Amino acid sequence: MTVELGGRGSDPAIVWADRTLTYAELDAAVEQWPSLPPHGARSHSARSHSARSHDASALDLPDALICVLAAARQGSAVRVEDPATRPERPAHPDPDAFLLVATSGSTGRPKPLARTAESWADSFPEFTDITGIRPTDTVLITGPLHATMHLFAAVHALWLGACVTDDPAEATAVHAVPAVLREVVGRMPRARLAVSAGAGLGSAAEQAISTRGIRLVEYYGSAELSLVATRVVGEHSALRLLREVEARTEDGYLFVRSPYAALDARGWFGVGDLAELNGTELLVHGRGDAAINVGGTTVIAEDVENILTALDGVRAAAAIGTPHAVLGETVCAVIELDGTRELDLVRAEARAVMAKEALPRRWTVVQQLPRTASGKIARGALQ
Repeated sequence: MTVELGGRGSDPAIVWADRTLTYAELDAAVEQWPSLPPHGARSHSARSHSARSHDASALDLPDALICVLAAARQGSAVRVEDPATRPERPAHPDPDAFLLVATSGSTGRPKPLARTAESWADSFPEFTDITGIRPTDTVLITGPLHATMHLFAAVHALWLGACVTDDPAEATAVHAVPAVLREVVGRMPRARLAVSAGAGLGSAAEQAISTRGIRLVEYYGSAELSLVATRVVGEHSALRLLREVEARTEDGYLFVRSPYAALDARGWFGVGDLAELNGTELLVHGRGDAAINVGGTTVIAEDVENILTALDGVRAAAAIGTPHAVLGETVCAVIELDGTRELDLVRAEARAVMAKEALPRRWTVVQQLPRTASGKIARGALQ
């Protein structure tokens, strides 16, 4: 299956740095991209990682997208990985594989994944209906393509016939994690739509975006599962499962069965998130391995982070557990301040609004929290 281009002729497809490609130029570039050599032959192409797959990992975004679309058109596989942290892959990949990608590595080293073209393309119509992204939109991509949220956003935009850009001033829509959204929408004078993913939205980010009159859509998913559930802020109070997605919980952990899952996540699959289900409505509490046991009370790290980032003076926050001889663990807060308030005032406000067990016992201020390529907090690095 190919990923068809939704635009035609002189419509802009990619406007990136000093390079512009119309849909006609993009289609021609995809068609002219070198094919892989026959199986068993030696590859002389600098654009292929091996005789078995293309490699878009180190290319700039326009060429990377051309390579990905060419692989889909040729029925070949393509690697889109972080060149600095390539995961080890099986010697004989699944013959159905199209995209060879990886998890974000937010809790450790990225894990290899493989998916078919259909596992994304089949979700595009429903995703379009929910988000309201239009062919006339210019979609801002806020990070590298090896972060699968960005790759999904770019491929969906080109399938739809929209334009992909790196220029916030021209963008009308954006996909990003909440921390990035809060910052970038202020540089998007034409913004009408924001899609939030990769972490819980939180009240601070929700308010910062919604008060600008921007349509805000949140989705829950993962590199392994792709889209699982969505909500339109202001219209729905809870995430809702996509039509073809099934979910259940076991001991509080979420398991999903989906046609949009990677080949590595077929059947009932869980990424370790704690959640609650009410019919098709989903409430996600965050990673189970990020839960903090304070004297027998389970404190969800993302809940603490959402409260802290809503406080005046806090630009970003992370919560982790630290060992305690009596309580087992206590909460440690690692925060970025925005320069408008001192730490003492932030701590005093936190004491007034947080439950005793969730209140951080230790506070560490950093210039910048460690993050993955998509902008999520890299908890493995924090620990």
